[in-house]
Amino acid sequence: MKIKKILVSQPKPASDKSPYYDIAEKHKVEIVFRPFIKVEGLTAKEFRQSKINLADYTAVIFTARTAVDNFFRLCEECRVNVPDTMRYFCTTEAIALYLQKYIVYRKRKISYGLTGRLSDSQFLAAVQKNHKEKFLLPMSDVQAESLQPLQDLKIDFTPAVMYRTVSNDFTEGEPFDYDLLLFFSPAGIDSLLKNFPDFGKKGEREVAVGVFGTATAKAVKDAGLRLDIEAPTKETPSMTAALDAFLTKNEKEG
Repeated sequence: MKIKKILVSQPKPASDKSPYYDIAEKHKVEIVFRPFIKVEGLTAKEFRQSKINLADYTAVIFTARTAVDNFFRLCEECRVNVPDTMRYFCTTEAIALYLQKYIVYRKRKISYGLTGRLSDSQFLAAVQKNHKEKFLLPMSDVQAESLQPLQDLKIDFTPAVMYRTVSNDFTEGEPFDYDLLLFFSPAGIDSLLKNFPDFGKKGEREVAVGVFGTATAKAVKDAGLRLDIEAPTKETPSMTAALDAFLTKNEKEG
């Protein structure tokens, strides 16, 4: 399979030092960043229907910067003052540092994990240490990761849908001439099939598919599509590592 143009279904990296650019140069391919999904925050009126009182919580768990933005936005719109005593538990250091956009960064009030997963041992240890707190988990209406690790801790936590994932539809005339598509959530696969109902069917142009995460891989298989790249694995812990390995192998076989 000749790979010349790749779609990464994520926003364009903020930094020019992204590994994707190194891969594009190394393998002489074009990489386009074009999300298949977009996020819409719930309005304060919609959020109030959940009957969740933001002022009741003493700790917040963040799994994404989008969750951070929508938490503080809804606090403001619902006229809830976030106290200085609030504790924050983030699944990555990058999310923890992003909190500086809204609060004064104090290490004693902010903990984070290493892998970005709720099952991360460092993250869970920090949560367990503060098990007496009342935790809020801002999240999307589509939760890609199981909440079982938090449930196993027997802590008092409440999942709170604060934003929704919707299809970022292709416009009429927008080119779809990619040889490889990379996805990071089941919602992305849903959007692909909504925009291109005949994708993967006999007679259609062959396009490779790569995914990050077991839930996304399952969505591809459930849709009857062929899965060409899957991450993370022991050999390829990141999507960029998996992409690099796939392209290298593809070139040797081609």
